[in-house]
Amino acid sequence: MIVVSNTSPLINLAASGQLDLLQRLYGTILIPQAVYHEIVVKGFGQAGATEVQTFWWFERYQVQDRALVKRLEQQLDAGEAEAIALAVEQKADLLLLDERRGRMIARQLGVAVTGLLGVLLVAKQRGYLAAVRPVLHDLMTKAGFWIAPELFVRVLESAGEV
Repeated sequence: MIVVSNTSPLINLAASGQLDLLQRLYGTILIPQAVYHEIVVKGFGQAGATEVQTFWWFERYQVQDRALVKRLEQQLDAGEAEAIALAVEQKADLLLLDERRGRMIARQLGVAVTGLLGVLLVAKQRGYLAAVRPVLHDLMTKAGFWIAPELFVRVLESAGEV
């Protein structure tokens, strides 16, 4: 399975101590150079920086279709633009992306997308998490991840934890 990730899912999973879920669920995670730069260089010393740089299951790629990246950068930041472009280039099975605008654009380009909360639900379904609620709590308190109250309830309902 080819999976590409943007910055947000990686940082937030690392901050909540759940980054290993990605390797267990998907194996290798492809990240474009811009995402690597955002996490490892700009985010030096913060959650995810060391892991992205050293874990064997992260593979860094230079996006080849710079014209697509430039078009996407008119609406998105560099990491999102390169993540979408890499997913298109690699014919990825899945793109991990939380930002609404980026998800909409990726879907328009035919890319299957899920966000961090979708990853947690799959992890629970496959038995890698006993419960989603404590992870959501850690995401909000340790990572500063904001979840709308309605979405919080929907995720818990989907996880069978209401």
